[in-house]
Amino acid sequence: MRDDICTIPISEVFETVCGCPVCRMFDTVQGRILDYTMGSAKMEPDVRQETNRIGFCSSHLDMMLHRSGRLGLALMLESHLNEILNTHLSKNGLFDKSPMKKTGELSKMESSCFICEKINWGMERMVDMIFRLYESESDFRRLFDAQDDFCLSHYTLLMSGANKKTMPTHHADFTKVLVSITSAHLKILSENVHKYCGLYDYRSAGQDPAESEEYRDAVEKAVAFLSAKELD
Repeated sequence: MRDDICTIPISEVFETVCGCPVCRMFDTVQGRILDYTMGSAKMEPDVRQETNRIGFCSSHLDMMLHRSGRLGLALMLESHLNEILNTHLSKNGLFDKSPMKKTGELSKMESSCFICEKINWGMERMVDMIFRLYESESDFRRLFDAQDDFCLSHYTLLMSGANKKTMPTHHADFTKVLVSITSAHLKILSENVHKYCGLYDYRSAGQDPAESEEYRDAVEKAVAFLSAKELD
């Protein structure tokens, strides 16, 4: 797959200060790969061979089902279903060889996804670019340091990759800022969820939690932090 399918201007992602920037980056990469898969890629023989062999996870099948380009999805499904029938099943619908071997092959295919693999490939390169930009560009360091939120999953991803090899000069500054941003955000989340729960206390009788502007989305924001999901 061409590099430019996943390449995005990372600095532009970090110019926004609202929610986890790596989640925004993930959404952009995922969207591009979905468009690519349902667009020109569907007619590329090497891509069709991969999608036939690997298949798609239920999450990305659902995403493709609700995007434009239904014919492209149908074409890929047609050849993928034939791959399952001809490779893993006999014509009479029974396993043609060892049932244990065949079910193992099917289980492996069910746990794989063409789009997930491409997203992981793209995100690895995007995260490496974050480290390189932080190490070499003072303007990017200012953008990164100004963020107000990293979800737990992407906090862990960035923290695990930050070291003297990826950032010889600035890895200590990077990890310090990352911990500070995430800790401050988590403290606010915890306090707001606590206050939201308090609205249901008998001592708060007469207050409608749904009408509380400050805390009514506290649960959704906590879920976003814990599950790497941006709020709509």
